[in-house]
Amino acid sequence: MTTKLLLTFAICRLIVTVGLTVDPSELLLLGVDGQLSVDQFDVETASLDFGLLTRAEPMAVFHPGSADDIARFVRAAYVSSHGFTVSARGHGHSINGQAQTSNGVVIEMSGGSRGSRLGLRKVDKPQVSIKEKHVDVWGGELWIDVLRSTLEHGLAPKSWTDYLYLSVGGTLSNGGISGQAFNHGPQISNVYELDVVTGKGELSTCSEEKNSELFHAVLGGLGQFGIITRARIALEPAPQRVRWIRVLYSNFSTFTGDQEHLISLHGNPYSQKFDYVEGFVIVDEGLINNWRSSFFSPRNPVKISSIGANGGVLYCLEITKNYDEATADTIDQEVEALMKRLNFIPSSVFTTDLPYIDFLDRVHKAELKLRAKGLWEVPHPWLNLFVPKSRMADLDRGVFKGILGNNKTSGPILIYPMNKSKWDQRSSVVTPDEDVFYLVALLRSALDNGEETQSLEYLTNQNHKILRFCDDAGIKVKQYLPHYTTQEEWMDHFGDKWDQFSRRKMEFDPRHILATGQRIFNPSFPPSTGTVSPW
Repeated sequence: MTTKLLLTFAICRLIVTVGLTVDPSELLLLGVDGQLSVDQFDVETASLDFGLLTRAEPMAVFHPGSADDIARFVRAAYVSSHGFTVSARGHGHSINGQAQTSNGVVIEMSGGSRGSRLGLRKVDKPQVSIKEKHVDVWGGELWIDVLRSTLEHGLAPKSWTDYLYLSVGGTLSNGGISGQAFNHGPQISNVYELDVVTGKGELSTCSEEKNSELFHAVLGGLGQFGIITRARIALEPAPQRVRWIRVLYSNFSTFTGDQEHLISLHGNPYSQKFDYVEGFVIVDEGLINNWRSSFFSPRNPVKISSIGANGGVLYCLEITKNYDEATADTIDQEVEALMKRLNFIPSSVFTTDLPYIDFLDRVHKAELKLRAKGLWEVPHPWLNLFVPKSRMADLDRGVFKGILGNNKTSGPILIYPMNKSKWDQRSSVVTPDEDVFYLVALLRSALDNGEETQSLEYLTNQNHKILRFCDDAGIKVKQYLPHYTTQEEWMDHFGDKWDQFSRRKMEFDPRHILATGQRIFNPSFPPSTGTVSPW
């Protein structure tokens, strides 16, 4: 009774305040356990995301109590004679409004303060199978909570993102990458099974053997085909500690040559390869000593000028080796053998040891520091590119040493290679057509500190310059966490996969009501509703 009263009140508020065009009886008959909210705080939270680059105010926010709640709600949108859109929101870490909607309802998958306070979510906590080495998790679960739950059993997922306060459904809808991807593939390559609510409101279990078309569509599908309510994630024995190493390079080809050598070892025995391979570009001295952690000692700061950087740019290789008590006696020898093959600047080796969970959660510590300084909730005009290996030298000359030059930057510039063989081509993700490709991620923050080169306008224009340079130079990059504003651009992005992508859309979300914030498809509502295009 209480739930129905809350729902009735919310619907009436929507009709009066925002002109909700859905027949109230359609929603009242849902029989959901969750709450449909028009609370100002809920709506405001759902209107924004981590990027702070766009704002779209939904008509309401739905806090589900179960996967069945979501299915009933999406079904109501699908069969409605008027129509409204539905966007699933995890931890709100999108950059360009991908989880927003201005003509519908946002489903708050990760609970939010109101959902947690009311105790609405009835889904189970992560369920670990020690025997089968997998964990079943709610789509809105944060990866940090998945890690904590699995570590209780001495297990952990194989593939990660650098930041763990992201939802499972969110990263699986994009790819999910970090330094383990060269070895284990992205997170979407480490999923056994999914429960998905399609755009028709159908709750389906899918895997490689069952409903495989939906399974592969949803993985990396940008939320276009369904809302992930459960994922079965592959696990492995969790190490206890991590040897974390950074070394510097002044020559780009030497740097990338060593990175490519290290990822080529993915088929070797465990003792003969690193567990994590990343890197970053250093275009100013401030970044090298403050990059996401206090890794480099403030008592012994690294000076670019003292190393003789080529063109004022340095490159840092970041690698780790996991170990535990059983392998602690051999970790030094294993690392030394692997390091002998590398050609870094000899005086630039920086090493630390730390618990496994502390390494995986390293970015959160930087987040807390930035929040304390008021530098976290600022615009983030991030640009993430997949770049073919054969064109990385051109990108270095044109972007790192050209467009970026010696400008003071306001965030890390990641660069690391991955093996295409570790990516399942049946998924919706698109990658460059080479066996090895790189992630180049400009993870910069726009700061209102009076410095033009750190302003939102400057950084946004710089991103456009980088994309134009790639286009003019014929570098066939693919955006990761892509953002486009026209369907023509999306068709170019997906290339040969577009026909399959659009066919899957018609099969699983024929009215185009899901994830309209991606701006890929226009909702197909009856003309009488006066619906405004999200474009």
